[in-house]
Amino acid sequence: MRCPFCSHEEFKVTDSRNAEQTNAIRRRRECLKCLRRFTTFETVDLTIQVRKRDGHYEDFQQEKLIKGLEAACRHTHISRHQAQEIAYKITAELMERPAREIEATELGAIVMKRLQALDSVAYIRFACVYRRFKDVDELKVALENVGEPANAAEEI
Repeated sequence: MRCPFCSHEEFKVTDSRNAEQTNAIRRRRECLKCLRRFTTFETVDLTIQVRKRDGHYEDFQQEKLIKGLEAACRHTHISRHQAQEIAYKITAELMERPAREIEATELGAIVMKRLQALDSVAYIRFACVYRRFKDVDELKVALENVGEPANAAEEI
């Protein structure tokens, strides 16, 4: 790593803190040459691969999950912060797994299960994109299943 101001390679860490919301460590650094300070964030390398429906693989992207959850939860009682917390918990769950690969359908099912327990509108919005309904009848079936209790025993 180099100083963003003078490109010098030596600096000292003046402060370290956990940035829990992003699963990162925030470090304040000071360049030993120009004495200017800057902040860096160190994150865990998410080497989880998502196998898409067409068979190709894609790196898991927490930001993509957050955007999908925020879109589904927009104009519901679930706040943006709560949607982000759901994404952080799902990411932590994936990181604890021994397998470094997940099917996109399994990931979608995990998200839908959590949304179903919280808000039926957010659940249906996410289901519309995830399940790719072909007609209104498929949507009606999903709407009928909204009332079925999700496994509420797990912590959301």
